[in-house]
Amino acid sequence: MPFTLAGLCEYREEIRKSRFIALAAPITSAVEAQAFIEQHSDLNASHNCWAWKLADQYRSSDDGEPGGTAGRPILAAIEAQDCDQVSVVVIRWYGGIQLGTGGLARAYGGSANKCLQGAERIALISRVPVSCVCGFSELALVKLRVAELGGLVVEETFTANGVELQLAVGEVQIDTLQMQLADLSRGRILLQR
Repeated sequence: MPFTLAGLCEYREEIRKSRFIALAAPITSAVEAQAFIEQHSDLNASHNCWAWKLADQYRSSDDGEPGGTAGRPILAAIEAQDCDQVSVVVIRWYGGIQLGTGGLARAYGGSANKCLQGAERIALISRVPVSCVCGFSELALVKLRVAELGGLVVEETFTANGVELQLAVGEVQIDTLQMQLADLSRGRILLQR
């Protein structure tokens, strides 16, 4: 099951006199990923290498390091931690000792990996849109049952006869939710896809 991050996380490390700072954050779009990278890059640093992954979209940059020694290892760390909707920037201040291509790949990938390991993660749940209609008096209980199953109330529309709800629920929870709603309404509330 893929994960995203609860918020910004940071990891600092010194490797052979070079300082590395890895920053990671959740994203919801490619524009947001690029904005995070621009906001957290340090123009005084030697290199600002980054990678982001959003479903089947991904990008990475070595920012002047030898090709394939920074961006790809950061992206590999994102995938190794089973993360999605995540952007990672690893900032390096050169310390005077060359690390070599293998050392660079280990340093960038390792910093990103440790940053993601220490982050608070949230499971990404695939949800299906469903709808239902309930009475005013049942609304609070319906919302409670939806929330207990990890679902979301996307939209609620009040009418003269009750409330029309647009929901997003995990595929495996639909049958359980249908039974719970039927029990609480004596069979009146039906889920529709």
